[in-house]
Amino acid sequence: MEYIMKPFLNEDFLLQTKTAQRLYHEFAKEMPIIDYHNHLSPQEIAEDKQFENITQVWLYGDHYKWRAMRANGVSERYITGDASDAEKFTKWAETVPYTLRNPLYHWTHLELQRYFDIYDILNKESANSIYKQCNNLLQTPDYSVKNLLRKMNVRVLCTTDDPVDSLEFHRQIQEDGFEISVLPAFRPDKAMAVENISTFNAYVAKLEAVADVNITNFHDFITALQKRQDFFAEMGSQVSDHGLEQVYAEDYTEAEIAAIFNKILNNKDLNIEEILKFKSAMLIIFAEWDWEKGWTQQFHLGALRNNNARLLQTLGPDTGWDSIGDFSQARALSKFLDKLDQNNKLAKTILYNLNPADNELMATMVGNYNDGSVAGKVQWGSAWWFLDQKDGMEKQLNALSNMGLLSQFVGMLTDSRSFLSFPRHEYFRRVLCNLFGNDIENGELPNDIEWIGQLIQNICYNNAKDYFKFKTTTRETLSTI
Repeated sequence: MEYIMKPFLNEDFLLQTKTAQRLYHEFAKEMPIIDYHNHLSPQEIAEDKQFENITQVWLYGDHYKWRAMRANGVSERYITGDASDAEKFTKWAETVPYTLRNPLYHWTHLELQRYFDIYDILNKESANSIYKQCNNLLQTPDYSVKNLLRKMNVRVLCTTDDPVDSLEFHRQIQEDGFEISVLPAFRPDKAMAVENISTFNAYVAKLEAVADVNITNFHDFITALQKRQDFFAEMGSQVSDHGLEQVYAEDYTEAEIAAIFNKILNNKDLNIEEILKFKSAMLIIFAEWDWEKGWTQQFHLGALRNNNARLLQTLGPDTGWDSIGDFSQARALSKFLDKLDQNNKLAKTILYNLNPADNELMATMVGNYNDGSVAGKVQWGSAWWFLDQKDGMEKQLNALSNMGLLSQFVGMLTDSRSFLSFPRHEYFRRVLCNLFGNDIENGELPNDIEWIGQLIQNICYNNAKDYFKFKTTTRETLSTI
């Protein structure tokens, strides 16, 4: 029997069986998107920004691509330096053929297809033509930021915002009546980052100003933060987020934390024990606030950040110098969740791990605190960052299937800074449908397409819709998505 080679990235990309193809095309493909964690700019959405060229929307701020270019020997001038946008795009195009088997190769061509209807392979030879085609489209009204979101059928997206952020652009988006809900997520990492006292006290000064609270002690500090969380809630926020090496769960007393904070205000460095106690106290406080408001708390755990001190100093954070860390997660995480649960103050929670060695740990940890009050109350989040690719997704889905209920999973998110990143939801959906399709054809699952198709639609969209129950504020009303 003659073997027929499949075309690259055709309509059945990643779908290995007829059943997988049916599940994707009939059930998953057209589902809307709830992107409950990303790093998109609310200002660019409010202004409905029109990008001048593909480099600006595709390469600016994308440290995934930057890391690949550096590994391919591309000078920093063509990455974050003063080279022209056209030159930067050409260097990326020259790098793409060397990203084979890296998810960037799939994402790059998927994004060219879905946004620009370009099916050519990006390389040095095609760079100029593709650059011109993309730029011509980007300069039309159909390719403004809001229309890019509409093109991908996005219903809700949650940006990542510091407590001191004004949320002025979220307000503008709401007042403009944009039909896609753009909601802030409360990310108070800087409010517990006491390793550097001078930086922390500078943050306290910003918090004083925006909250209009004179901070002279720990009680004032908490009052100011709670005012900001209340404001986020008024602006439609229903999720918090924490990016941590690990959860902190040291024992402490209120008197100890008050004394530690006084020491901070007096610009005295803390010892390790004091740092851990302060972080532990803040996490409990934030978690209890989330519970009181009915929010969902998210914990992104395990990144070893800012490894390259020389280039960090030159370019700053979030420019491609982070990696997977090997932090101990289980004991402190269990202690933290258990303390909240014992006091009946455990909010809906999503845990993300960056180290794949923690997959089964997370899959079993969430099962300890699902109490039947909400389906999937404590969730193991989607494969994140360095694991956000076919192999990482499959491992996460398989571990969750083995040790929990994949059927209650709230699905995918982009975690991206790019408005062209939403085909990652499609990528995830294809991987998901392929797993189910293979199991059906292998006789490991019943051939009940309608029921399994419904479960797939739930994972793609419905579970997140029911789990978060996002509400959006407008000038006239408060409505549930």
